[in-house]
Amino acid sequence: MAQPNVEPEEDYDYESLPPNFSLLQNMTAGAFAGIAEHCAMYPIDAIKTRAQLVGATASPVSGGVIRATYRMASTEGILSLWRGMSSVIVGAGPAHAVYFATYEAVKHVMGGNRAGVHHPLAAATSGACATIASDALMNPFDVIKQRMQIQNSAKMYRSMFDCAKYVYRKEGLSAFYVSYPTTLSMTVPFTALQFLAYESISTHLNPVKQYDPMTHCLAGAVAGGFAAALTTPMDVIKTMLQTRGSAADAELRTVNGFVSGCRLLYQREGARGFFKGVRPRVLTTMPSTAICWSAYEASKAYFIHQNNSSSAG
Repeated sequence: MAQPNVEPEEDYDYESLPPNFSLLQNMTAGAFAGIAEHCAMYPIDAIKTRAQLVGATASPVSGGVIRATYRMASTEGILSLWRGMSSVIVGAGPAHAVYFATYEAVKHVMGGNRAGVHHPLAAATSGACATIASDALMNPFDVIKQRMQIQNSAKMYRSMFDCAKYVYRKEGLSAFYVSYPTTLSMTVPFTALQFLAYESISTHLNPVKQYDPMTHCLAGAVAGGFAAALTTPMDVIKTMLQTRGSAADAELRTVNGFVSGCRLLYQREGARGFFKGVRPRVLTTMPSTAICWSAYEASKAYFIHQNNSSSAG
């Protein structure tokens, strides 16, 4: 007997924002993804920050990331690997909520949610707009995080609030945003590259655009690692600007922007200095973006399922 034609429950592409998927739900999914992403690989991020500091007598990763992690834990205590993570938790939730809300809104306006068609320009533009909005909120928290990741920071700051007060008192409000233009010079191309790669890979692996955890995880990891490697030079300068107030080097403390940071770094360490910490950066970013996209897509799928169940009831 011929089977009757059954209309699908949804008439929208999974990757689009369905009519019953609210902005609050999208922001909640984004916040969950952001916190999961940053917390999972935080210890390696701490090693990356140490590796990028200018003027260090020896690279913390000279013997490998695993050995550097063990050395930091054994000499400063296991909890030192997570020092400053409270700042990430407080900032990453709201910042990623704004990030994914902006991404979905711009992607929708540019027609990137139409089913059956790949929209690389919409994906890249959406990613760039998303990071401009989220970094404005996250930048101060990132400054606090990196200050607390520096060796012996426990002697200077008892908590993230103590660190924030210290930085504000000694360097003023501008210290929280001196790295913002440099941050954008890194995160805008990083996010555009990541979103472009993610959308391209996921569309190739999952052309029907249904919820597929394996595809989201793999596409997120490859896209994140690719973008992280290419934008490492800007990340090194960002770290320099965000940690300059804790430096003993007088010349380093006077660096006030991307150009002066590049000039000093090249004078001190040559072209190789611009890729300091690239290994831990890629090792951090690949699983982090895999977790981020997996968590976001899982939350998105959960809310869509719940909303459909409520509508059916």
